[in-house]
Amino acid sequence: MDNTILEMRSITKSFPGVNALENVNLKVRQGEIHALVGENGAGKSTLMKVLSGVYPAGSYDGDIFYDGAVRQFKTIKDSEEVGIIIIHQELALVPLLSIAENIFLGNEVGAKGVINWQETFNRTKQLLAKVGLKESPNTLVTDIGVGKQQLVEIAKALSKSVKLLILDEPTASLNESDSDALLNLLMEFRKQGITSIIITHKLNEVRKVADEITVLRDGMTVKALNCHEEEISEDIIIRNMVGRELADRYPPRSVPIGETIFEVKNWNAFHQQHRDRQVLHNININVRKGEVVGIAGLMGAGRTEFAMSVFGKSYGHKVSGEVLLEGKPVDVSTVRRAIDAGLAYVTEDRKQLGLVLTESILHNTTLANLFGVSKATVIDDIRELQVANNYRSKLRIRSSGVFQEAVNLSGGNQQKVVLSKWLFSDPEVLILDEPTRGIDVGAKYEIYSIINQLAADGKGVLMISSEMPELLGTCDRIYVMNEGRIVAELPKGEASQESIMRAIMRSGEKH
Repeated sequence: MDNTILEMRSITKSFPGVNALENVNLKVRQGEIHALVGENGAGKSTLMKVLSGVYPAGSYDGDIFYDGAVRQFKTIKDSEEVGIIIIHQELALVPLLSIAENIFLGNEVGAKGVINWQETFNRTKQLLAKVGLKESPNTLVTDIGVGKQQLVEIAKALSKSVKLLILDEPTASLNESDSDALLNLLMEFRKQGITSIIITHKLNEVRKVADEITVLRDGMTVKALNCHEEEISEDIIIRNMVGRELADRYPPRSVPIGETIFEVKNWNAFHQQHRDRQVLHNININVRKGEVVGIAGLMGAGRTEFAMSVFGKSYGHKVSGEVLLEGKPVDVSTVRRAIDAGLAYVTEDRKQLGLVLTESILHNTTLANLFGVSKATVIDDIRELQVANNYRSKLRIRSSGVFQEAVNLSGGNQQKVVLSKWLFSDPEVLILDEPTRGIDVGAKYEIYSIINQLAADGKGVLMISSEMPELLGTCDRIYVMNEGRIVAELPKGEASQESIMRAIMRSGEKH
C-alpha cells in the first residue's frame, strides 16, 4: 500500500535572471521525517514556499499532490487549512505579546468577535505540555530564549491541527541541548503520525532523525536516499550536495602568530532595557596578528552582547573598559569610530543588522567603506562596480549579477555579501559572530578559507560560534564565556568539547 502523503512533480520556479527550481521532484511518506538538504541557493526554501502557498499557484510550473488530491494553494491560509504548516528560519512571533496570544494570533478562540481568554489559556497549557514547555501562557515571548521560542512556533503549528510540519533551519540558532530537545520532539511526533520535512545544514542531525533524504543541487533534484535501506554517511550526503568530495571540513592553516594586535581590558556593560542588570563582567581578552581566537559558550552567555558593545557600543548601557589596537587605546564609542580604528563586525543577524535587503549586492558591498569608492564625496560608479564584481567573484556569490537585490539571495550568499562589505573596509581585526549559521558545508569551507587568508595577511580574527567542532577546527585559542564572564582560556592543544563544557559547568556552580 502506497502511504505517500505528498508528491511534488516537475516543479519549476523562476525569478528575474535566476532559475531557482527546474523540474524538481519530491515524494514524502505519511509519518516520516524527511530531510531536504543542499548547498545555499540549491532551492530548498523556495520549494517549501511553493508547497506552502508563499509562492501561489500560477507563479510556478508543476503539480502538487497532497493527501490524495491535486492542490493549488493561493495563500498560506489555504495550505494551513489542509494541515500543512511551515515554520520559517526567521521566527514569526510578536515579541511583546504573550505565548498564548502568539499561538492563537489570527486563529483566536471565541465567538462573535469576543476572545474566550479562559479557553485560550487552557488550550495553550495543553499545547505547551505537548512540546515540553513549562512556561505560563502569560509569559511574554521576548522573555524566553530562542530555543523556547522555536517550541512556541511548533505549539502554534499543533494548534492548527498540523499533518505536515515544515521546519526551515529549525536548529540554526539553537545550542546543542535545545537542538536535541527539538529533534526528540520531532521523533515523538513521528510516533503520533505527524509528517515532518526538515531543512538543515547540520548533517549529524539529518543522520539522527531522517527516514529519507532528498538532495537538491542548483535547483534540481540530485538524489533521494532511504536511510533504512542503506547506511547513509555524512560523506555520501556531502558528495551529492556539492558534487565533489570534501576531504577535510577545515582547510589547513600554518601561519606564524605575531604580536598582540587587539586587546580588550576590564570590559563591563549593563542590559539595554533592564538597566540595573549587568550582563558583562570585567572581560579581558586579546588577539595576536595571524591568530584566530574563538569565543565559546551557551546561548545567553553574553558573547554577542560583548561583540556588539565593543563594536561602537552597539549594545548596552553604562559600557566601560578599554580597547587597544597594537598597544594603543582607540575610540570605539560609535560604529563609525570603531570602523575608523580598524574594527569590523559580521553580525549573527544578517537580515536585520547585516544587510539592506532591498538594496543590490553592489550597494551592500561598499556600504561600510564609501570613501573607498568616492572622490570628494561623489560615488565613482565605475569603481563601485569593479569592487562589487571583484568580491562577487572572489567569494563566489551566486547571483544573476551585482544588481540583484540581497533579499532574493539564499542565506549563504547573503552571508557572503556581508563578509564582502566588511572585507572591503580593510579591517585590522574582524569579529565574526556565527559566521556560518545556516550555511552549507561547501560554503562553510569557503568562509574558513577566507578566515585563513585574513590570518595569513596578519589580521586578527575573533570568532563566536555555537558549533564547538567549528571552533575546534578553525581556532588557535578559545575563550569560554558563561553568564557574562570569561571563565576559561584554552590553547588549541587543550581545547575539546569536554573541556569547554567542563569550564562552563564549573563556572555555573560558582555564580
